[in-house]
Amino acid sequence: MGTSGWRAYDHYAYAAVAMLGTLAAVVATYWLLAGSPWSEWARSLAGVSSPFTNVVGVLFGLTLAFLANDTWTAHDRATNAVLREADAIRGLLIVSRTLDGPERNALHAAIADYARASVAEWPLLARRSISPAAIDGGDRLLSLAASRAVGASVGGTVQQLMLRQVTAIRESRDLRIGLSQTHVDPLKWLSMAFLGFLTLLSVAVVHVGDPKAALVAMVLFGSAAAPTAAIVLIHGNPFQRPSVVASAPILAALSRASVADGEEAA
Repeated sequence: MGTSGWRAYDHYAYAAVAMLGTLAAVVATYWLLAGSPWSEWARSLAGVSSPFTNVVGVLFGLTLAFLANDTWTAHDRATNAVLREADAIRGLLIVSRTLDGPERNALHAAIADYARASVAEWPLLARRSISPAAIDGGDRLLSLAASRAVGASVGGTVQQLMLRQVTAIRESRDLRIGLSQTHVDPLKWLSMAFLGFLTLLSVAVVHVGDPKAALVAMVLFGSAAAPTAAIVLIHGNPFQRPSVVASAPILAALSRASVADGEEAA
């Protein structure tokens, strides 16, 4: 029920390719200008004006910016999903206090079990997998909230409110699972890499008459482009390092459920 092997961490591999590929492109282009059998032909291309690099460079920058925006947006959506899930757990816990004793105890226990299973699911999210216990916990919440005993205890209006909270819990979990299983789109990043290589060649062509100047310009461009792309890539999964969406809000909701269970036991 998940992705195993390198595909669970494929964005780290793509980040390494971005760094090593940029280095290889700089070295190969400098060799073409300074030491290859085609260096004289390359130097015959002199005369391209420097503003030409702006055309390709802007396209490359925009493409990278859009990809970065997709990544940060996914992180924001994952964070919001966790917050909504925790808020729905707290809301269900509060509403469930209107139930009679047996139904209240059963629902509080189900809320606590689901919250524990949800928090325990976090390491699995990093591997793009899911927890069967969390699935069962969500199903149990829905079954209890929709039961006739709950409806008879609190009435239809309050039961509908409980069902909305359970639905919000399940929808938020589905969203964070979907975001955890998002893979790097090779076509998007291939287009970005192609535009980056064209920008690198444009920089080299502008300085084709002076290979050392071309090398300095290419190194500066590569030093800006490759680490930026790598940083975006390694943030591809919101539930993996280095920037992990925390389970703290659900842990806080779990502590409240535990407190409620303790009060009832007392």
